[in-house]
Amino acid sequence: MSAAMPRRVVVAMSGGVDSSVAAARLVDQGFFVVGVTLHLWDYAEGSADDHGRCCAPEDRYDAQRVADALGFPHYTFDRRDLFVREVVGPFVEAYVNGQTPSPCTLCNRSVKLAELFRLADALGADKVATGHYARVVRDNGRPRLAAGADAAKDQSYFLYASPVEWLDRLVFPLGDSTKQDVRAEARARGLAGANKGESQELCFIGTKPHAYSQFVEDHATGRIRPGPIVDDNGTVVGEHQGIHRFTVGQRRGLQVASQGRRLFVTRIDSATASVHLGPGDALNGTSAEVIDLCLAAGVSLPLRARVRVRYRHEGDLATVVGSPRGARVMFDNPVRAVTSGQTAVFYDGDRVLGGGTIAAGPAMSTAASC
Repeated sequence: MSAAMPRRVVVAMSGGVDSSVAAARLVDQGFFVVGVTLHLWDYAEGSADDHGRCCAPEDRYDAQRVADALGFPHYTFDRRDLFVREVVGPFVEAYVNGQTPSPCTLCNRSVKLAELFRLADALGADKVATGHYARVVRDNGRPRLAAGADAAKDQSYFLYASPVEWLDRLVFPLGDSTKQDVRAEARARGLAGANKGESQELCFIGTKPHAYSQFVEDHATGRIRPGPIVDDNGTVVGEHQGIHRFTVGQRRGLQVASQGRRLFVTRIDSATASVHLGPGDALNGTSAEVIDLCLAAGVSLPLRARVRVRYRHEGDLATVVGSPRGARVMFDNPVRAVTSGQTAVFYDGDRVLGGGTIAAGPAMSTAASC
């Protein structure tokens, strides 16, 4: 591309505040911006309040309005089949097997970013931008993923598996900003959707009570089994209508006689369809097995790291060593509710070292460089 020509960048646009401000900043910087919205899911009929703030028809419309206002082309691409195959299917499978998945991580890796790079290549764009609160920093010219400046909004957790080839082309215009500043900027610019609320739920799950369990039941026909609820003494204290309704650490909604004790879900056994309860201290674990391991370029095991075992977890110090399954994380101090199916991400300060899926079964896995 000629030096006199503006650099072309594909910007992921959801119609929300973050992606709209990201696009506006790139226009200001002189990029030739191409807006891309991926149509991933269709909602059943109902109020807009019944679903999360993402992927709805009004969001695609707002993305187009922002592009029109800022003067760049915008395209919507249908990727619903891909989303069902790569995200919804594994999500349902995990819950049926007693796990608690992290579908946003999988979506970024297998759907959103993967498709954005394919489209960027087709459209002749050398960069891909998103509204994630994360940063790409360079050490001796090598790009590395780092946490966003706004700790309350940092989304590097969901991006840990981005390979170095992607990081070399990724742009995160909001990485050094706070959410408060981004929203104020959207309002000052008069961008469509500037006053939209935050997305608090998965984009394909409704916001009504029991939406998760109902979604799994609707998509796992014939695979839901009732089973026993067992306390820490081995006594059957109740019956349930499906292990997908429970997650490790859960206390509310158990509907069992606890005789004054505070009981929590401590284990879910998919083989016997049983849910096991115990006291709060039974949730404390000192290690975790991680499969589907993905390490940042130049990172090897063993290593010391701050390990986050879920998105809202600040992280705990641990030693990470190799294992036949991928890696074993050994925490310095007990960590509460380490849950199979969730994502473990390793950090050195704000630098992302890698991560993987917290394991439940005996599946084997090997490490891969990201």
